[in-house]
Amino acid sequence: MSEALPKDVRPIAIVVIAGAIMSILDTTIVNVALETLRVDLHAPLSTIQWVTTGYLLALAAVIPLTGWSAERFGPRRVWMTAVGGFVVSSALCGLAWSAESLIAFRVLQGLAGGMIMPVGMITLAQAAGPQRMGRVMSVVGVPMLLAPVLGPVLGGLIVDNLSWRWIFYVNLPVGAIGLVLAAKLLPHGRAQGRGKEGELPSLDWKGLALLSPGVALVVFGLSEYGTHRSFAATSAWLPTVLGFGALVLFVGHAWRTEHPIVDVKLFRGRGFSAAASTTFLIGIALFGSMLLLPLYYQLARGESALVAGLLTAPQGFGAAIGMSIGGRWTDRRGAAGSIITGIALLLVGTYVFTQAGAHTSYWLLSGALVLRGLGLGGTMMPSMAAAYATLRSDQVPRATPQLNVLQRVGGSLGAAVLTVVLQNRIASNLGVGGSESGGLAGNALSAEAQRRIADPVSAAFAHTYWWAFVLTVLALVPAALLAREERRARKARQAGERPDEPQRGERTQPPAAVAG
Repeated sequence: MSEALPKDVRPIAIVVIAGAIMSILDTTIVNVALETLRVDLHAPLSTIQWVTTGYLLALAAVIPLTGWSAERFGPRRVWMTAVGGFVVSSALCGLAWSAESLIAFRVLQGLAGGMIMPVGMITLAQAAGPQRMGRVMSVVGVPMLLAPVLGPVLGGLIVDNLSWRWIFYVNLPVGAIGLVLAAKLLPHGRAQGRGKEGELPSLDWKGLALLSPGVALVVFGLSEYGTHRSFAATSAWLPTVLGFGALVLFVGHAWRTEHPIVDVKLFRGRGFSAAASTTFLIGIALFGSMLLLPLYYQLARGESALVAGLLTAPQGFGAAIGMSIGGRWTDRRGAAGSIITGIALLLVGTYVFTQAGAHTSYWLLSGALVLRGLGLGGTMMPSMAAAYATLRSDQVPRATPQLNVLQRVGGSLGAAVLTVVLQNRIASNLGVGGSESGGLAGNALSAEAQRRIADPVSAAFAHTYWWAFVLTVLALVPAALLAREERRARKARQAGERPDEPQRGERTQPPAAVAG
């Protein structure tokens, strides 16, 4: 059936989803345990924050290696190695004896986890082909949107009822299952890249030396900007400037190199550029807004971490439905219609939170979250599917890390900007210092104190959600460009012509499976 996941892709999708659940969930599940880690490991908050920051830096730095690794060693071998490393490093994190050892093990975990999702998507994209990517991405994207919802809930349950070490130990059985499934279900052979048949691709060492540190420095600078609420701090502006400088140098290098580690020439294609830009902006909307949700319920409404996590669940349910509808719509009518409709729903749901106060009905907020979920489900993966649909099969291994880096950097940017806006607004509304406002989330407030700050804190969140609203509006621009490109391609097909392929000559139909 056209609406079902293709039978030849189902085994690969099962493996990819198992890895995605493990790697993406781990990016959100640790956040609720930071205060517990600070107390148990006798470390200041400025140190224990590196448990998250170090993981994200390692994650961002290793993603550019994904395309070359899949072409050189094969997606199956790379995926199993990455998952195996993730399982081992998770066990080490659970055994950590100090803040420093935990941070070091989290960096190892990020280096392994960064490749899990991109390699799985490379395998899926080449197995499914562009004509079926809508349905495939809608299935694989579910854990990507559910993880920010389920992570805080699961983390709260573990911290409240077990040791924080089980936040890491929970990865062991999931990883073991994933390895068993991969050994049986993933295809053998190397990913089909740009080299000649049987030729092993060489690694672009100069590009790697510029790109990976550049991405890591930008993410670190944004993280420090969020911490200090200003680029005046050397730890914020210096790495950001150096990171952007390295990225500019990389673009110049990649444009002149025949086989760069990331193919920037793909952005000459208007369809790919529009879809990739949408992915970046929706990444800002997803991860930035998801940071605000549990904080609103905790700070403005006085709920516990577990209850706050549960109250974000309606967005996950909406996302699952939106994924299914968006995937079928993308395969039948193109991605642009689903993306534009999804952005509209996302805007409506976000607008409700711009009006939220200290006593707004939870039913109204839950309904808004369902709309936000439907919108995210109808935009995130269809935009990535649209990007894949503009590519030849040999371009997929190098395009996948680009889309993942854009999404993660977009998420880091959104989180940094919205955190700064929120902290500044809370400080302004309460008439306190920034450090005091930033620490409210970790303090146990009396009922009287909670009532006293509820209204000004709610107003701060409403103000911050206006920023999220505007950032989401920006995604309409590349979505409109994508719609124009799809209409142009459709007219060309109806006229019996081949649409112009912006990348490299005429587009060839990709094979149905990974080589080998």
